[in-house]
This record gives sequence, structure tokens and C-alpha cells, in this order.
Amino acid sequence: MATINCSEIFKILADETRLRVLNLFLVSKASLCVCEIVDALEMPQYTISKHLAVLGYAGLVDVEKDGLWGYYHLKRDESKNGKLLAFLKHYLTGETFEIDGRNLEFRLSLRNHGKCVVGFVPQRELLKLIKERTEAAI
Repeated sequence: MATINCSEIFKILADETRLRVLNLFLVSKASLCVCEIVDALEMPQYTISKHLAVLGYAGLVDVEKDGLWGYYHLKRDESKNGKLLAFLKHYLTGETFEIDGRNLEFRLSLRNHGKCVVGFVPQRELLKLIKERTEAAI
């Protein structure tokens, strides 16, 4: 892959959806499947997949396949990424980012053994599943 320059990175980061996706990785510190991001941000799968591809092109995220599932994670090992991600973590604040983080936390509560097992879930069904899991744990 060709080296991407500084101005291209900042153009990529100038998109609110991409910042929201990056924020999910920063607050969760976990690898996430597309369906978890879709449900947390309440956006269509094709939109999230497109933004993940752009973030991958920028060298910010990578994916690991696990059977039919793909788990995306931040590429923290890149020396310049660490500083950039620390900068973003400091500045990605506000109501939208907080709501996204809470939505993701709820969505991750549906995992079994640290893995996504439910796929895409409509918002009404998601709330029902979370409630059922919470009641079963009590």
C-alpha cells in the first residue's frame, strides 16, 4: 500500500461518521464487528462498511476474519497512529459521542464469550434482547 500523506489523513478524518466510528474503537478498546457498529450508530451497513474501508485505506483500522465474522480494530501499533488516536480520544467529546458509546456498551452486552453472535438487530429488537439478557442475569 502506498504511503498516505498528512493532508489525506486529515481529509479522511474530516467526516463525522468516520470520527464516530473511531470513537467507538477508542471507548471500547475491543475489536468490533460491522453489525455492532451499525447498531451503535444506527446507520445502514453499507454506510459503515464504506467508512471502515476508508479508515482501512488510511491505515487506521484493520480487520481479522473469524469464520463468517470480521472483527475490526484500531491499528495502534503504527507509531504515528498512537499519537493521532490519543489526540482524537481527547477531542471526541460531546453528546453524540457519549450516546454512541452507551449504544455500543449495550450492544456489546449481547456478546457470548467476547464474540458477536446476533448479527444485525433492528433497534426495537435490540432493546428487547438487552432487557432479556439483563433479566436472565439477575
